[in-house]
Amino acid sequence: MSAPDVGLVTDKLSEQIYRLLRSRIVHGQLAPGHRIDLPALIAELGISKTPLREALAKLEIDGLVSTKPRSGTFVATLTVKDISEVCDLRRGIEWAAASEAARRIPEDLVHELRAEVVEAERKAEDGDYEPFFASDHRLHAAIMTHSGNERLIRVRDSVEAYVQWMRVVGATGPHRISGSSKRHREILDALLARKPAAVAAKLAQHIEEVKDWTIEDFRKLGLEKG
Repeated sequence: MSAPDVGLVTDKLSEQIYRLLRSRIVHGQLAPGHRIDLPALIAELGISKTPLREALAKLEIDGLVSTKPRSGTFVATLTVKDISEVCDLRRGIEWAAASEAARRIPEDLVHELRAEVVEAERKAEDGDYEPFFASDHRLHAAIMTHSGNERLIRVRDSVEAYVQWMRVVGATGPHRISGSSKRHREILDALLARKPAAVAAKLAQHIEEVKDWTIEDFRKLGLEKG
């Protein structure tokens, strides 16, 4: 998955740097375990140490970097435990959001999302995965948004970087996308039918499958550390 062109466009400099480095990590441009060269970043971005340190502190809260005394700052190493915990948290959050979203989400939006799922699956068959990533993100974000629960939304947002990061290591091949697309269609059909319990059940099933697939791919690539 290619990284988007993330420019330094927001008001606060440390937030700009945070978003840039987060993008580089979750899209694989900074590999797990990579030592972050702080002087090189300062020179590249034309910044001082203070906003960089603030950005790295935020990335450390996200679990995307770790600082080792007298050694430096490193990109975190993704583990099976991380994948399992993030997916379990995500499943619980989205399951809780699903029932209310099923009552509130506009029908026109559901039809639009379903058309995107179908088109994304078609493009994935030709090797273009980006529409699937965009469709997947938009579907899950729509469910969260239309739950109307701000606290659930904030918690879900806190693991979004990890969700993106996990896509780098697995669950993105044609067979995985086909399985996810099938669940996406089932979720959307349940939303159209205004069946809250069915939406919640299909979402939970989908995220559990993604967890299993990602761990399986992670292990096949020999990346397991824990």
